[in-house]
Amino acid sequence: MNKTLKTVLFFGTDDFSAISLRTLIAQAPSLGVIIGGVITKPDARKGRGRTLEAPIVKTIAEAADIPVFQPSSSDELMEAILKSSEELPEKPLGVLVSYGRIIPQRVIDLFEPGIINVHPSLLPLYRGPSPVETAIWNGDAQTGVSIMQLSAAMDAGPVYAQETIQLTGKETGPALLQDLGERGAALLCDTLPGILEGTLTPTPQDDTAATYCHLLAKEQATLDPTQNTAEEIDRHVRAFLDFPKTKLIISGQPIVLRKVHPTATEDHNALILTCKDNTLLCVKELIGPSGKQMSGEAFKNGYIKKETH
Repeated sequence: MNKTLKTVLFFGTDDFSAISLRTLIAQAPSLGVIIGGVITKPDARKGRGRTLEAPIVKTIAEAADIPVFQPSSSDELMEAILKSSEELPEKPLGVLVSYGRIIPQRVIDLFEPGIINVHPSLLPLYRGPSPVETAIWNGDAQTGVSIMQLSAAMDAGPVYAQETIQLTGKETGPALLQDLGERGAALLCDTLPGILEGTLTPTPQDDTAATYCHLLAKEQATLDPTQNTAEEIDRHVRAFLDFPKTKLIISGQPIVLRKVHPTATEDHNALILTCKDNTLLCVKELIGPSGKQMSGEAFKNGYIKKETH
């Protein structure tokens, strides 16, 4: 007699979510699950043209003929879950990866054995929405990914499994997020059988060791080299490469740093900034006042030298 497949409802929105969703779709048969629906945010207007865009997980789900629900309130969320599971013989399992909204307890209670969350930090470190960027910005030597059971309190649920990775000090936010997304998706699939069979028990977090990170804001973009060392600016550029970026004023010109590194020596051909504590920063790539990407050397030749002639 064939074992009944466990229905999974997937919560997610962005590129980080998409990695786990694609992996689950590919491995669902071998995991003994079926994805009964994808719950994501409503389509949103983006860009200068304010074009209405669908979340990437919606596009993936529709291509795989998986029903999509886009609730705009907790009441609509409850309705979507009840509708998608009304004919099931048992409560579904929830999997949540970067959904972007707090899930109330009354929604969590609709799932059995709950909602499983993929979080890109070594919980209880960096509970919150920006753990990857925060780890780079703080200069951490390691980070990782956690598989946890969702609770009503933010990222405070017990942890099923973790994977630790060492950081080299060269990672960028987008690249590290991709790496942790892939590792998290693999770890999720490794732990799901034990979770469903009840053989894997989660370990409560140590709340006294918890640290928190916050939503990224545009106001974090602007730096002043006199107030930050070269190493701090390097970490900022790598952490916030995607958003909110790193903005400076050089010779009266607004620029966005894209690729930099601390240096111990002057180079008259390169764009070198003197920063806090007389540390030196070599600017390799930037976005100039025109909005175009260019090398630091091109900016120096095109803007700084002109002013001295």
